[in-house]
Amino acid sequence: MVACRLKNAFDKYCSFPIEFWSSLSELGEIISVDKEATLKKAYRVEKHIYFILKGSGGILLWKKNNFVCTDLVLSEDFICDYLSFLSRKETAYEVRIFEDSKLFKVSNASLQILLNKSQLGDKFWRHALEALYIDKHLQYIQSSIYTADEIYRLMVKHQPEIVQRIPQKYIASYLGITPQSLSRIRRNFSN
Repeated sequence: MVACRLKNAFDKYCSFPIEFWSSLSELGEIISVDKEATLKKAYRVEKHIYFILKGSGGILLWKKNNFVCTDLVLSEDFICDYLSFLSRKETAYEVRIFEDSKLFKVSNASLQILLNKSQLGDKFWRHALEALYIDKHLQYIQSSIYTADEIYRLMVKHQPEIVQRIPQKYIASYLGITPQSLSRIRRNFSN
């Protein structure tokens, strides 16, 4: 079951045989996590990559006296502090779960063993990094050329689950505005 869900999520980037995903699913475990749980604290090394089977979460960055939300993640997608996971170094990112969730968790060490022994390891890693690079740059472009109001409207149109399931304080932070400004945008949008 987990293998099929991993495959379906990754197929939009590159299709790998179900056997690859079955091998990966055997290396991890399914865990339940409570709302507002921290998977990885700021200034620690990310040891796992997670796949959200049910729930939502985000990547937060410590800035001055508060966290800023840099990513919003829903079910059927991967979540972790990728910078730390790849560099094996501490970062200022925190990985937090926003609602009661069920996750598939696999350690960096287990993933590396699979990638080193699988003939598809290099190909998988290349496509995973390309996808991450593209997604982050598209997000950067969006945040650079659109206003918070325009990004919110895009969210409502293309990812309505974010608006329905993610706490408003994280959406506001992701948009770079206060919760009060988000309330105004929401009010104007519904009129």
